[in-house]
Amino acid sequence: MDNTNTTDYIACPDCDGLYTTPETPEGDRIVCPRCSAHLLTRRPGFVSHATALVIAAALFFLLANVFPFMSMKSDYRESEMLLAGSVAGLEKQGFTLLASMVGVFVLAAPILVMGTLLYVLIPLLQGQRRRWALHFCRAMQEAKQWNMMEVYLLGVLVSLLKLEKLATLNLGPAFWAFVGFILCLASAITITDPAELWRELKEAQQ
Repeated sequence: MDNTNTTDYIACPDCDGLYTTPETPEGDRIVCPRCSAHLLTRRPGFVSHATALVIAAALFFLLANVFPFMSMKSDYRESEMLLAGSVAGLEKQGFTLLASMVGVFVLAAPILVMGTLLYVLIPLLQGQRRRWALHFCRAMQEAKQWNMMEVYLLGVLVSLLKLEKLATLNLGPAFWAFVGFILCLASAITITDPAELWRELKEAQQ
């Protein structure tokens, strides 16, 4: 006797309403009939687009950690700062907790999100699903809320405005690579609808 339930359900993230997933043409958007929250968006070819964006984000992230983030010149003294060096700099100044938070939110969380996306998306290009892909998909949804590169970039810009009167500041290649990294990763996350990704994973061959 086959007890397999083939009905797909989708839960509203705002009001917890549970609905059967309707047949929806690509490009259409589904909202909750109770609270109008977004439930699902059918985006044609989102897997290949998101994969390309994540790979581009990974390359930008690598460049952002290799080249100088910014340089500061005051009188006859000049110093350069690396993105990862900000963690060590805060540690040396005695801000251990802040250094740990920067390391987690700016370095570790983005790496976890990118790694999980590539682990999940690349096999989907061939209609396959790796082992633990569903578990990693859940973990990615949790890790996204700890991904705070935009907050870090905003803090850097505020600091630049304050330090501009004290020294000559020059933005390095890593700064622009970091901006490109944020744009690519944010775009990849935006076009990857969680419900649509979950459906693709369930239909893929393991």
